[in-house]
Amino acid sequence: MRPRAQADDTLVIAGVAYQSRLLIGTGKYRDLNETRRAVEASGAEIVTVAIRRTNIGQKRDEPNLLDVISPDRYTILPNTAGCYTAKDAVRTCRLARELLGGHSLVKLEVLGDEKTLFPDITATLEAAKELIADNFQVMVYTNDDPIVAKRLAEMGCVAVMPLAAPIGSGLGIRNPYNIHFILDEATCPILVDAGVGTASDAAIAMELGCDGVLMNTAIAAAQDPVRMARAMRMAIEAGREAFLAGRMPKKRYASASSPLEGIL
Repeated sequence: MRPRAQADDTLVIAGVAYQSRLLIGTGKYRDLNETRRAVEASGAEIVTVAIRRTNIGQKRDEPNLLDVISPDRYTILPNTAGCYTAKDAVRTCRLARELLGGHSLVKLEVLGDEKTLFPDITATLEAAKELIADNFQVMVYTNDDPIVAKRLAEMGCVAVMPLAAPIGSGLGIRNPYNIHFILDEATCPILVDAGVGTASDAAIAMELGCDGVLMNTAIAAAQDPVRMARAMRMAIEAGREAFLAGRMPKKRYASASSPLEGIL
C-alpha cells in the first residue's frame, strides 16, 4: 500500500515528538566548537554522548560538552559505547542518569568484538531487561536480525536501532532486505545506527521506511563536517519525503513519459 503523508509527520520516541529524524553523535570532531557547529547544521534534536569517553560533568577540570550542547536545547542521549559486558552497560546508564539529573532515555550498546564492533546480543538482551526493569527508556543498538529486533521491541525498548554496516565503516546499507523484514514487524521506531558513509546512504535508509538515522563518523570524519551535516539533514528529509510519496514501480522495459495517444 502506498504510504500516505501526515499533516504532522513527527518522530515520536518515548512519548516525545521530534521534527528531525536525524540523530547525531558528538565524538571524533576536532574540538567542541566544531561539534557545536556540526550539530547545529544537522538540525538534529537528539544528540548522543558516549558517557565513558565524553565529559558531561564527571571531570570538573576538563571542558564540558554540555557547555556547547545544552540540554535546554537538545535531548541528550547517553550511550554505552565501549561497554563489552551487560554489567558495565547498566552501570554506565546509571551514571548517566545521575549526571543528568534523573534522565532516563539511554542508548544501549553492548559490544562483542573489538575488531568489528558487532553487538553481543546475549549481553544486550540481558542489559535491556535490567534497564527496563529499572525504569530506563531504552533505545537499543543491535544487529540486523529481524528476530532479535522483534524480541527487543517486545521487551519494551522504545526504539530498535539495527546496524547498516560495521560502526564507522561508511559502507552504507549492506543488507536492505533484513531492514525491510525488521520494518515489516516493527512495533516501535526503527532507526538505522552505524554504517552510513554519505548522504545517499541516509536517503536510502529513509526510503526503505526507517523512522530515522543515527550517525557520527560519517559527519565527523568528512573533510568538511559542517557541510556534511547539512547534506545529511537534507538527505534525511528527501528520503522521508520519497518514502511518503511512494516510488513508481520498477519495470524491465522503457515506458514513455508522454502519452502515446494522438501522435501524428
